[in-house]
Amino acid sequence: MGQFQSVEDLGDLSGKRAIVRADLNVPMQDGQVSDSTRIQAAAATVKALNKKGAQIILLSHFGRPKGERVPEMSLAPLVGPLKEAFGLDVAFGADCIGDAAMSAINSGAPVVLLENLRYHNGETENDPAFVAELAKLGDLYVNDAFSCSHRAHASTYGLAKALPAYAGVTMGMELSALQSALGEPKRPLAAVVGGAKVSSKLDVLTNLVEKVDHLIIGGGMANTFLAAQGVDVGASLCEHDLADTARAIMNKASGAGCTIHLPTDIVVAKEFKAGAANRTVGLKDVAADDMILDVGQQSTEDLIKVISTCNTLIWNGPLGAFEIEPFDRATVALAQAAAKLSAEGLLLTVAGGGDTVAALAHAGAKDSFTHVSTAGGAFLEWMEGKELPGVSALS
Repeated sequence: MGQFQSVEDLGDLSGKRAIVRADLNVPMQDGQVSDSTRIQAAAATVKALNKKGAQIILLSHFGRPKGERVPEMSLAPLVGPLKEAFGLDVAFGADCIGDAAMSAINSGAPVVLLENLRYHNGETENDPAFVAELAKLGDLYVNDAFSCSHRAHASTYGLAKALPAYAGVTMGMELSALQSALGEPKRPLAAVVGGAKVSSKLDVLTNLVEKVDHLIIGGGMANTFLAAQGVDVGASLCEHDLADTARAIMNKASGAGCTIHLPTDIVVAKEFKAGAANRTVGLKDVAADDMILDVGQQSTEDLIKVISTCNTLIWNGPLGAFEIEPFDRATVALAQAAAKLSAEGLLLTVAGGGDTVAALAHAGAKDSFTHVSTAGGAFLEWMEGKELPGVSALS
C-alpha cells in the first residue's frame, strides 16, 4: 500500500484551509439521517484539523445525480447532523466550486460543507479543469473516504495530485488495519468469504487462495463448490455453470498451500422463510426439493477450531441466510467466537462489506472486531488485490 502521510503528522495549521473528502453518502428517510455511521467516521478528522487551527472544507458526493442539480440529492440536510457530531458551527455552500463555494468559505465558519460533487460531471470524469477549480478552495488535501477510494474521481484522485495530500484519521486507521490483515499479516491467516454468488467474488477467491492459509467458504457460494465436487445440492441456490471455475480455484489453492474449508454437514429446509421446518443432514442426504440455508453445527465447531489456531482473520460475507432465523446460527456462532478471540488479543480481526457489518452487528460481535470497514466496493477490490487509486495517490 506504500507509505502515506496522515493528518496526525501535521503541525500547526492556523490560517490554512484543509479540503477534506469525506463519505457523507448516508441513508436518509423522510429527510432525516437514518444511519449516522459515516458522519461519526468523519468527526475524528474534522476535530483533529480544527484543533490544529485549520478551517475545514468538506467535500462529498450524495447519490448519483449524474451532473444534474437533483434537489433530493442535496447535502444541505446534513448541516444539522454534522454540527451535532462535530460540536462546531457548519456553514453550507450551494455549490462545490466557484463563487457560491468561496463565499461560504469566506464566512469564516470553522467547517464548511459544500454541495454534492456529482452535480458536476467533472467529478466522476476526473476532469482537470474541475480538479483545478476544487484545488483553489484550500491549501492541503485530506482523503478520509476509503469507501470511495476505488474510484479515480476528481475529489479522490485528481485533488491528491494537485495539493499536498494526507490520509484522514479514519482512512489512516483503515489502511493500517488492512496492511496488518493482508499486507504483512501474522500467520496463520484465515479468510471467511460468504455471500450468494461465486461470480461476484471470483477475483476475491482467486487472489486469496495465494495469500491465506485457510479459506472458509460459506453462503450460496459454498453450494457451487460442493456441486463442483459432485454433491447433489437439490433446490439450493447454486451456479452450476461455474463448476469448472470452482475446481480451478480448488486446484490453485492446493498448489499454494491454502486449505479450503467447505461444510461437511448442512442445514436444509423446503422453504425459505423464518422458522421454516429444517433439519441438519450430511452431504449425501440432500433431497431434490431441499434448499441448503446454513452450515451445520459440526462444521461450525470445526471452523471455530480453525480460527482459534490462527493469528489473523479477514471476513467478508455470511455463512448462511443470516437474515432469517434459524439460518443465522453458524454465522452468529463463528462471529462470536472470532469476537471473543479478538477481545482476548489472540486474533486480529478485520471485516468489511454491507452484509458483513449487518451480520456481525446481529451477532453482537461487531464492537469486538479489531476493525470493521463500512466500505463495500473498495473493501472488495482490496480483497481482490487491486490497487485503489485514491489510496495510491496518497503515497
